[in-house]
Amino acid sequence: MGDFMTISSRKAALAAVLLASVAFPAVAEPVFNRIASFPVASNLPEGKDKLSTTSAEIITATDDGNTLIYSDSPLGAIGFVDITDAKAPKALGALMMDGEPTSVTSTSGKALVAVNTSESKVKPSGRLAIVDVATKKIENTCDLGGQPDSIALNKDKTLGTIAIENERDEDINDGKIPQMPAGDLVLFQVKNGTVDCGTIKHVTLTGLAGIAPEDPEPEFVSFNGQDEIALTLQENNEIVIIDGKTGTVKTHFTAGSTDLSGIDTKKDGQLKFTGEAKGVLREPDAVKWLDDNRLVVANEGDYEGGSRGFTVFDKTGKVLYESGSSFERAVAHLGHYPEGRSSSKGVEPEGLEAAKFGDDQLFFLLAERASVVGVFKDTGADPELLQILPSGVSPEGAIAIPSRNLFATANEADLGEDGGPRSHVMIYERSEGEKAYPQIVSAEKDGNPIGFAALSGLAAVPEKAGQLFAVSDSVLGNQPTIYTIDATKKPAVITDAMTVKRDGAAAQKLDIEGIAVDAKGWFWLASEGNSEKLLPHALYHVNPKGEIKEEIALPKELTDNEIRYGFEGVTIVGSGDDATLWMAVQREWKDDEKGFVKLVSYNPKSKEWGAVRYPLDKSENGWVGLSEISAHGDSVYIIERDNLVGDAAKLKKLYKVAISDLKPAKLGGELPVVKKAEAHDFLDELKTATNGYVLDKLEGFTFDAAGKPYAVTDNDGVSDSSGETLFFPVNLVGTN
Repeated sequence: MGDFMTISSRKAALAAVLLASVAFPAVAEPVFNRIASFPVASNLPEGKDKLSTTSAEIITATDDGNTLIYSDSPLGAIGFVDITDAKAPKALGALMMDGEPTSVTSTSGKALVAVNTSESKVKPSGRLAIVDVATKKIENTCDLGGQPDSIALNKDKTLGTIAIENERDEDINDGKIPQMPAGDLVLFQVKNGTVDCGTIKHVTLTGLAGIAPEDPEPEFVSFNGQDEIALTLQENNEIVIIDGKTGTVKTHFTAGSTDLSGIDTKKDGQLKFTGEAKGVLREPDAVKWLDDNRLVVANEGDYEGGSRGFTVFDKTGKVLYESGSSFERAVAHLGHYPEGRSSSKGVEPEGLEAAKFGDDQLFFLLAERASVVGVFKDTGADPELLQILPSGVSPEGAIAIPSRNLFATANEADLGEDGGPRSHVMIYERSEGEKAYPQIVSAEKDGNPIGFAALSGLAAVPEKAGQLFAVSDSVLGNQPTIYTIDATKKPAVITDAMTVKRDGAAAQKLDIEGIAVDAKGWFWLASEGNSEKLLPHALYHVNPKGEIKEEIALPKELTDNEIRYGFEGVTIVGSGDDATLWMAVQREWKDDEKGFVKLVSYNPKSKEWGAVRYPLDKSENGWVGLSEISAHGDSVYIIERDNLVGDAAKLKKLYKVAISDLKPAKLGGELPVVKKAEAHDFLDELKTATNGYVLDKLEGFTFDAAGKPYAVTDNDGVSDSSGETLFFPVNLVGTN
């Protein structure tokens, strides 16, 4: 059951989305924009360590749309968020569930929670807990006879169903199925939000799937308006349609396979959307009905498949639409493609939500590895991609609240113990206006998206206002790239990309963190080293074709004291024989007094090195360092930041140092200390630009040829990151 999808069949739709994001329509169309971000750690019970792992996974809302409820498996709780004022969500606490909540839904002031209480994979168990939302007390529980996964209610909230997965143990026999005991489906009756445990009925699902008929592995459930249930058997690549009133299996069919083209298939430090994969099993996770006859599935993959997109079926199993690689390629245009997942399942669409907003039937596709949500309009024929929303790290669940024009996502990754972003609930509002995100996209080159990630330095294109160069860091270690940005467009557009080459091939062992353009139009690149990875700290002189023509190693006075936090920017001060490169060292090296870092100078004509000392601001948590240096007028401008994210972030500033104060002394001796003056504080912009959490890596800053300043964040290649790239003009006073 292969459905071949070509890239060309999707290009027109993708081009329309990109053009729509650049050109504003005469009449404003309703769009979704994020209006708030709620850190789930705010709901940690009193006495819990603030860094305790906590996660928002599956999310629902009360009937009035004023309270969000999410399952928190690591904490063993459900959490509550007051969104009466959706732009200012408030923590309402968490309720411990004496088990692992796997899913939650709500009606009539109650929360119905599926809780895994399994002793082991071979002894699965679980219960359904009925919670009063107002009092946050468990009113009743029902035994489920197995390990639950997804829960759903029908349209009039009188019937419920739970997928009893009894999930496989991936450590046994390489995770291959069958693995007993078999899962099934639970049906139950609901009245005023309560459940009579005596109405629970089990639906046997064995003997249906073709891969492991004795081990169905039920995953996700959804009701249509006729009380029919669509159920995915993910590892079995099967979809089952069940009569919710009688428990009769009406039909079942394989989810089949599809052929993919125009994808990145290798985890190799490069973004190349030219590969293909044949006969990829869809293995859908989430399923949602679009109407009483059509359903959409998210083809995440789990066992041996994962086709990177979504498929629309009718309930007989006929494929009505196959997205192929189109969604993943659209994601790549936003810089959200996770290169590290190329040899696996790419962006991994996992979650789904569907709802009608006004006259528009919409569905939302959650890409776990890309940390984005695709918003699609159901046209009755080919779905239309309206926009792509930024989300937190690893969106797992979503809930639409059309009555309030709201949409919310639950983002499961909690990286707090490693100093990374916490799990968040993100809230979006639909209204007339402009899309706040993306702020930068890429064009196509040779028929494929210009892949980009981890933008780490900026420089002006000489004599062309609104045109900039950017570089990417070691995330694309086998594809070091100089990008050209047209910042006059909104969003800004990456119009070209040039690979940095050594001896005709992509240069290796580079971690480009800074770029400057000399009077000849050649590039100077600053590469941050890491001796443990045999990555040298160095400067590279590159011609306009991207060829490295000169490699400048650091002198012994520097390398004897190196650590891995090296050059984070490069700029040029002066002209002619006096033209001097200045580089910002990110953190204190071994010979630096704590709280001081070096600004290092190098004169390409005389080959002389020197340095001054730069005083860092202090921080109670994390570390403080430099991320960029850019000369303009009579000053150099320096990004100084902490390495903290979200509410913990306190320092994201731009300082300036007078060029007259840059009087380098010889390395190895006493270095003069420069004076700095604050030029700009980025914190408010980083908080309000898209109403997400504050990103840690503000990495690039420069002035264009007309003196207009711009800044950019580094998205770390969507690794342990939301993948968001913020690119924006900066409002500085008195710089021209």
